[in-house]
Amino acid sequence: MVEIILLGLNHKTAPVEIRECLAISKEEAAAMLDAIKKSASVNEVVLFSTCNRVEILMAAGDKAEAVETAKRHLSEFKNVPLSQFQDSIYIHEGDEAVRHIFRVASSLDSMMVGEPQILGQIKEAYFNATKRKTSGVILNRLLHRTFFTAKRIRTETGIGDNAVSVSYAAIELAKKIFGQLEGKKVLLIGAGEMAELAVEHLLKNRVKEIFVANRTFKNGVELARKFGGSAIKFEEVPGFILQVDIIISSTGSPDIILTKDQVKRIMPGRRNRPLFFIDIAVPRDIDPAINKLNNAYVYDIDDLKGVIDENLEDRNKEAIKGERIIDEAVISFKQWYDSLDVVPTIVALRNKIDSIATAEIERTMHALNITESEREALYRMKNALINKIMHNPTHLLKRDGCHGNNSVYIDVTRKLFNLDE
Repeated sequence: MVEIILLGLNHKTAPVEIRECLAISKEEAAAMLDAIKKSASVNEVVLFSTCNRVEILMAAGDKAEAVETAKRHLSEFKNVPLSQFQDSIYIHEGDEAVRHIFRVASSLDSMMVGEPQILGQIKEAYFNATKRKTSGVILNRLLHRTFFTAKRIRTETGIGDNAVSVSYAAIELAKKIFGQLEGKKVLLIGAGEMAELAVEHLLKNRVKEIFVANRTFKNGVELARKFGGSAIKFEEVPGFILQVDIIISSTGSPDIILTKDQVKRIMPGRRNRPLFFIDIAVPRDIDPAINKLNNAYVYDIDDLKGVIDENLEDRNKEAIKGERIIDEAVISFKQWYDSLDVVPTIVALRNKIDSIATAEIERTMHALNITESEREALYRMKNALINKIMHNPTHLLKRDGCHGNNSVYIDVTRKLFNLDE
């Protein structure tokens, strides 16, 4: 039987220094999906990488080999020795893997419980896997149930109330630093979803000016126009460091975009005014060494863990309702998953009985001189008998969960009737 396995690491098990080394770009994800799928042990695979996690979801015939395959490819593709991240890895199998992916998509496993971005990121990862045909019957079904469950939790609980996200936490951190943000100037580097959420929170806190820098200038212009800010060219960033108070960076760059040396040259022109960098990108955008400069302070995504306010308390209460919905969803998926093993057994049992009955009818007809209508009557009787004989075994085998481990009944049935000969 094919098993569902999930291997990964996240903000709970690995610091940002490790996560950024293993963050997988879209291009790398495509090549890595293809490479893992080629393994004889892996039937299906979906891979997702966000600022807080890298996870590989597989349907595999050989669990141990599939796990080793995933570890090996992650190490080789990112050129990071396995010894550096081995202790950060978690592995979930079967129901626990299903539960984990449900919790991740519903943001119950996020740094910020209830943050909305993760579901979209998993949907994109699933789309990429289907495009490359690395996801099949089992993971297709699992991911569709994942999206349904996440939507249900968002609808039926208050987990999405009171904005708490990485972007929200970044603004809360800025408020703790300055007391208030009114009158402050902010430079946003990056114009993606997290940047947009950050702008919304900044406007609520009445900052004086927002500048947006993005490598694709058009995207920066669109975000700035939407919120009444000003777009600048990416190359202009060093010049604007002179005048802003806070820099929030969330690009998808694989490399540092602001180095200590760049900022060091600019700091004297600021006349001792403090400058705060809030880096919510993984891999990081801002050189951590900037912290060593006078009046320059760098906070990365792991620093945001201590920033969440009382809104999280309310969300955690709602998360309990979400866990109940997930428990139901895991049971429901298990019933479907186990039926994959039940159906072949039922079909094999029916075929076995049919072949025995057909052989006996043919032997009897060969000895007797019967008409075509009598022949048809015998076969109708055969089918009716098979249906009656199959009724109770079918009912028993399909009653998932009512008799404990259903695999025991499947195993006994296959042995009693010698279905695997």
